[in-house]
Amino acid sequence: MSVRLEHVELPDFGRAGTRPEIAPDIYGARFAEFLRRVVAAGFGAAVVYADREHSANLSYLSGFDPRFEEALLVVRPDDEPLLLTGNECVGMGADAPLPMRVELHQEFSLPGQPRDRSRPLAEVFRDEGIGPGTRVAVLGWKEMADTSRMEIPAWIVDALKVSAGADGEVVNANSLLTDAADGMRVINEIDQLAAMEYAATRTSSGVRDLVFGIEPGMREDDAVALLGWDGSPLSCHLMLSSGSRASLGLLSPTDRTIDRGDRFTTAFGTWGALNCRAGFVVGDATELPAGIADYVERLVEPYFAAIVDWYEALHVGQTGNALFDIIDRHLGDPFFGIFLNPGHQIHLDEWVNSPVYAGSEIELASGMAMQVDVIPATGTEYFTTNIEDGIAFLDEPGRDTFAATYPQAWDRVVARRTFMREVIGIDLHDDVLPFSNIPAYLAPYLLDPTRAMVAT
Repeated sequence: MSVRLEHVELPDFGRAGTRPEIAPDIYGARFAEFLRRVVAAGFGAAVVYADREHSANLSYLSGFDPRFEEALLVVRPDDEPLLLTGNECVGMGADAPLPMRVELHQEFSLPGQPRDRSRPLAEVFRDEGIGPGTRVAVLGWKEMADTSRMEIPAWIVDALKVSAGADGEVVNANSLLTDAADGMRVINEIDQLAAMEYAATRTSSGVRDLVFGIEPGMREDDAVALLGWDGSPLSCHLMLSSGSRASLGLLSPTDRTIDRGDRFTTAFGTWGALNCRAGFVVGDATELPAGIADYVERLVEPYFAAIVDWYEALHVGQTGNALFDIIDRHLGDPFFGIFLNPGHQIHLDEWVNSPVYAGSEIELASGMAMQVDVIPATGTEYFTTNIEDGIAFLDEPGRDTFAATYPQAWDRVVARRTFMREVIGIDLHDDVLPFSNIPAYLAPYLLDPTRAMVAT
């Protein structure tokens, strides 16, 4: 295989006009399966914590997404779940698609707000059946190898331990939802995948508009408007930076003026999708900073060759170790600075978990959604290059169902796959559904975005 930079006509793959909704019966089925897993794992109760930054588990189970405040879902086998919210979110509970009892718990309210109308947390837990000897599953957002360690607020954990007593147990049980092999949230329903495709059409089209619209003299905070954020919930803050700041990674735009020759990076993610691109604000190699005229040859070409091999290895049943080995073989030289997992699962949150690591025997499964996320961090004048796009995996019955249920989304998937095969030169397996409207499209010189990497 050889890779090179050439003129590429990037088609308009279109955008979804109507956002696919997750129906109440899907939330009901999710909750029933969650409850089955809780009981099968030997728990007598479960609590699911959420705050503004870590709401995905609770949102997935119930459709409730807290604003400003924290929230807690208390689950027991013999009753509807109880949702505890603060002053400002209590009204939102009634709008959630999952039937829940909703109770005001003002300790979840913002500082200085009234705290005179709610019961002590220990009393709530007692009335929900969490008493001496109860084994309690705790879910926030982060698995721990030592399941006695918790990432949710200590005052909630302390109250649970007091309620469960010396004969009970309070356990980090995030793996029920986010285990990289079989967590509930790493295997998606067809409707959830369609919602992710919808989100990806928006974020990837926004990144395309930015890459094709950036100009020297533009301010960062004007450039970020080209992303066209429509108010959809973000999976991460909007990122855009230029010049020396770009090498620091996850920064927000400022009023800095973007200059010719600058480093540049941007990322845009909403629930179910994220797209990122990085390069130099130049028209060709002659405008690159001194000493890196071979930027494409030294960094972009080997990176793109690795991505091509990585894509072509994807299929249902592929192991995470095989994907890891591909990137290590191509980009294992310390120059490239690859240190995070080369690929990870995505959902409402941008990073759920990752099956891709050395020695991983976890197999890609039908229904998984993943982020093509291999990030060089050279720490040199060569800066970086980056393709981040969303994909999903479906076996043949799953593809047939997706195509029948969401024919317009399926047409976009097929068109992207055809473009990747016939133009970019990536021979995708039929199991792989590309969701991005800039599928594997890498233009290293941002002032000439019609020149992109291809493989032959």
